[in-house]
Amino acid sequence: MAEVMEMLALSPTMEEGVLAEWLKNEGDAVDEGEVLAEVETDKATMEMESFYSGTVLKLLADAGSTVNVGDPLVIIGDEGEDISELLDELAGGAPAEEAKEEAKPEAEEQPEEADEAEAPQPAEGPEDGRRIKASPLARRMAEDKEIELSRVEGSGPGGRIIKRDIEAAEKAPPAERRAPAPTAELTGVDVSFVPGEAERLSQMRKTIARRLVQVWQTTPHFYLTREIDMAPIMKHRADINAQLADSGAELKLSVNDMIVKAAAVALSRYPDLNVAFTDEGLYRFDEINVGVAVAIDQGLITPTIKNADQKSLGAISREIRELAGRAHEGQLTPEEYSAHTFSISNLGMYGIDEFMAVINPPDAAILACGAVKEVPVVEDGELTVGTRMKVSLACDHRAVDGAVGAEWLAEFVALLENPMMLLV
Repeated sequence: MAEVMEMLALSPTMEEGVLAEWLKNEGDAVDEGEVLAEVETDKATMEMESFYSGTVLKLLADAGSTVNVGDPLVIIGDEGEDISELLDELAGGAPAEEAKEEAKPEAEEQPEEADEAEAPQPAEGPEDGRRIKASPLARRMAEDKEIELSRVEGSGPGGRIIKRDIEAAEKAPPAERRAPAPTAELTGVDVSFVPGEAERLSQMRKTIARRLVQVWQTTPHFYLTREIDMAPIMKHRADINAQLADSGAELKLSVNDMIVKAAAVALSRYPDLNVAFTDEGLYRFDEINVGVAVAIDQGLITPTIKNADQKSLGAISREIRELAGRAHEGQLTPEEYSAHTFSISNLGMYGIDEFMAVINPPDAAILACGAVKEVPVVEDGELTVGTRMKVSLACDHRAVDGAVGAEWLAEFVALLENPMMLLV
């Protein structure tokens, strides 16, 4: 029996993808799990595997085209199988069973004064009116486990939701089982009065724009700013790097490496900041995973250092460089850029003194770091030259109160101003 495979969501934020290249042609044999195509997502170019074994009977999208998640992509079935009815259905025709139902004479009209409670209820489906295809067993399981069917990706024939899809959805974080919040509308500006040329947005840039609008509209931010005496840690870093160079080690610690380590240690001591706000309540993460914002050609991505509180400065330094390198090549997996519980954005290398960052979901906070600079300061009543860095902590006020953010920030500052504590 011929099966229709749809465009899959290959990353948590993917809503559409560009079909970069077909790796199978019509008439080719394919096994379940074999790579069918390469798809440009909002984060990287990824391989899409087949859900079925059989023969590629029809490719439903051209290479280079943009395809929405859930749209039909390819038909796989037995060699020589007649798929004309299936193609008609995909083109907009009703399936045979539905057509028979539509052919039945309509029931007699109910009188206007009929009890509204006796009126037939609409079929379950998402707000946009699309019918959800799911097996009876899957519907019962979803109801029992309080899983919203519109959040589940069906892997059965024609995208139908089946038992294994519900079982997979049950393992997702509680917030991902409910119906999604309305997608933020992106409204462009009128540029008709100025000559110019429109440039096509990449999938990443579209997603960044959409998510930033949604986060800014739905998340109440508050900001806390501190100035840090960086002289102690700059000396500490110079001493470590000198010893590394003398030993012949191919490693050089950066200020950012030490910021990541200090943030992770501070989170271990103030776990009330290592949380997420969900519809079910406050979600407390079991891991401390620090996402580090990296600028690439298409936009921003946050390679994640998992369990950063448990890693040495050297391990963090190596991992940041390895992940950043693969981010520039578009080779990160979704887990490597989506598993963060706290994020850091550092624009100090661009000479920025201070800025305010937008929270990166699901995190409840993000730290914005400026440049380390020599500035005039007053110490012991005398004017002198100090080495300072300004940081701003943005918090989600639904999940974090001002006192919690202030306590975490004080601990973070103390760790950088007493760098030996990072080694304890």
